[in-house]
Amino acid sequence: MAVCSLVGFFLVRGIPERFEEIVKKAIGLAVIYVGIRGALENQRVLLLIMSLVAGAVLGEAINIDKHMNRLGNWAEKKLGFGGGGFSRGFVSASVLFCTGSMAIVGSMQSGLQGNHEILFAKSILDGSISIVFAASMGIGVAFSAIPVLVYQGTIALASMAVRDFLSPDIIREMSAAGSLLVAAIGINFIGVKEIRVANLIPAIFIPWAYMAVEGIFRN
Repeated sequence: MAVCSLVGFFLVRGIPERFEEIVKKAIGLAVIYVGIRGALENQRVLLLIMSLVAGAVLGEAINIDKHMNRLGNWAEKKLGFGGGGFSRGFVSASVLFCTGSMAIVGSMQSGLQGNHEILFAKSILDGSISIVFAASMGIGVAFSAIPVLVYQGTIALASMAVRDFLSPDIIREMSAAGSLLVAAIGINFIGVKEIRVANLIPAIFIPWAYMAVEGIFRN
């Protein structure tokens, strides 16, 4: 993914602005579609709504978006990249590549079963998208590989540690919430309305906590 981002930044960036703009919107529409399709797998609508609301409140209280932008600004200054676009590319790419069904299910499948097929497929998709992202939003996209590695690695390790508490239902509901965040990134990408998607990240994990507690009370 980092290599594809560098290709997009150094080689594709010189394309005419009108081509860059239409490709950017096309990718945005595709991302919205992928997000909505994943969210439609949800079977507990009220839990999804509750997760988004609770996750939004928690994420806004922590202000994840602000911290991620600070991290991006710090990296931009330390590495000497100018133009002010580093943080936007870093945050947008990090959220997009870290959320959605493939990131969650793939990492869990890797941790639970040692099957890495979904993660391999996701890496190909991420690499393709990162070329366009880096061409339009800058070198910050390449550095999103770091939080993606940490995020997916953490889920895989956590899955190995708590495998007895996981179920297909939990994975499905977490994936649905993550997919809606992917759709929100697509909305940001086509420029309809800016959503602080990073502050919604906790919503992905609310179904896990809720259904785990629910299971305890049922037993």
